[in-house]
Amino acid sequence: MLVVWDLHGTLEEGNERSVIDISNVVLEQFGYRERFSYADNPKLYGRKWFEYFAWLLPSEDHARHLQLQDACFYLSESRPDLQCRWMKPTDHAEEVLTAVERDHRQVLISNTRPASLKVFINALGYEKFFSHGNAFAVDSHIADAKVTKSDVLAKYLADSQVIYDDLLIVGDSPSDMKLSEVCGGTTYLYAHPGLPFRPCKADFRISDLRVILARLSAEPQAATVP
Repeated sequence: MLVVWDLHGTLEEGNERSVIDISNVVLEQFGYRERFSYADNPKLYGRKWFEYFAWLLPSEDHARHLQLQDACFYLSESRPDLQCRWMKPTDHAEEVLTAVERDHRQVLISNTRPASLKVFINALGYEKFFSHGNAFAVDSHIADAKVTKSDVLAKYLADSQVIYDDLLIVGDSPSDMKLSEVCGGTTYLYAHPGLPFRPCKADFRISDLRVILARLSAEPQAATVP
């Protein structure tokens, strides 16, 4: 079995607050009076970072929104203490990742940038699970991003020397659920307890990652291609 994981909003919680904090520091650096609040997260979280600024500063042009986004990424990568201030592993993630690692394979595909992904993995203590060529940053925040999560998964499967009896896809967004169009499998739309699920089709909706454990015990292991 292969388990395909999303990171933000799935294997971690708290990053949405860091996005607000970093955005506000950058707004101050650029001389703006406008600020985001944590109350803005339900309507903004999951968007590309430049879209945050397009929402807050609609009178500014697109080039400025991208400039502010670049400043946010620079700050987040140079100040991991600020980026990771609120971030913590999702409840039971360690237990579930350990179980997957024991008998199956797993891959992490995130929309963030490569440098940021490394910071996140280390801060969460996930390097023991995602440090051997199975963590991918799609960098979808650039305005004309050409590569999608689906592209990354398709290439990973094409390059792999493994035939998987089943695939589980676990994430919190429509783009995660669409990964089943690449490889089939079972989709699990995750939302932290008490938070709404994002609107999209999924085989299951879960608020506890331990649901995956029951599925693991019932499935055969992947077989290596001769």
